[in-house]
Amino acid sequence: MNIFDMILWPFKWAVSAVLWVFHTLFTAVGMDPASGLTWVLAIICLTLVMRTITIPLFVTQIKAMRGMSAMQGDMAKLQAKYKGKKDQLSRQQMAQEQMDLYKKHGTNPLASCMPILAQMPIFFGLFQVLNSVPEAASKHEGILVLSADLVQQFNQATIFGANLFATMLNPGNGDQVSTIVQAVVMILIMSGTQFFIQKQLSVKNMSEAALNSPMFRQQQMIMYLFPIIFAVSGINFPLGVLYYWTVSNIWSLGQQWWVIRNNPTPGSQAEKELNARRAAKGLPPVGKTREQHEQELAEARERAAAGQRQQPMSKKRQKQQRSKGKSN
Repeated sequence: MNIFDMILWPFKWAVSAVLWVFHTLFTAVGMDPASGLTWVLAIICLTLVMRTITIPLFVTQIKAMRGMSAMQGDMAKLQAKYKGKKDQLSRQQMAQEQMDLYKKHGTNPLASCMPILAQMPIFFGLFQVLNSVPEAASKHEGILVLSADLVQQFNQATIFGANLFATMLNPGNGDQVSTIVQAVVMILIMSGTQFFIQKQLSVKNMSEAALNSPMFRQQQMIMYLFPIIFAVSGINFPLGVLYYWTVSNIWSLGQQWWVIRNNPTPGSQAEKELNARRAAKGLPPVGKTREQHEQELAEARERAAAGQRQQPMSKKRQKQQRSKGKSN
């Protein structure tokens, strides 16, 4: 067992245990234990369990992204301050001030990647469990929590005629057309949802300062790069993994939409839309009490009225007014 397998062992054990629990549960309620649908539902439930566990990390990611967005104005000033200064002392001072900015805004670049990093061991654990099923079935062996009989059922299970361990490039002995169609549909859904996930983060939930920053350009690059990565790598994934990843992306998109809709970044397009919805219901903007909002509206009306009373007069009109006063 190499170091990579040793690291993944607990995740593979957890994956096999969760699959066993849900497969046993679905079998207990009358579903066919050898049916591919039973195993696909177990994989989907595994996905939901994993995503539920990582909700706190997702909230951390959203907060980190919001902090990164909020600090872009200060970051631009810092970069302007040290522009052209390439000596060692200036670099150290800039790095220190940059760290101070991260602390001030309560964020760091790594936090925005935490949910993806946290999912990777589970994903690789699932990938290895599924990949080892055909070999284990041929030897009539079990895989951790999954018994040898369950592994045999899993290996023979099909969904719409396609084997769960078939890939788009290697359809296997099942219905090859069904395998390719299912793989293509899920790869398209995976890539599309990933695009909209990044679009929500990089366009709708960024402040105006962040939209003009290098951070926005990086997010734009990721927005187009990630779907391509999913599309290219997806052709090598077994159908069972594609079901997992597709459901995971759909969950991410819905979860992110809800969070951004109800708790957007200050100054972002999402916040403007939220305040518009609140105004339609007679509620004050986010972060303000009704009294504060009414006071601001009253002050704005007073300024507008004062401006109307003291509108500037052109020289021609002033001359006409003086001439009219003399004639009276």
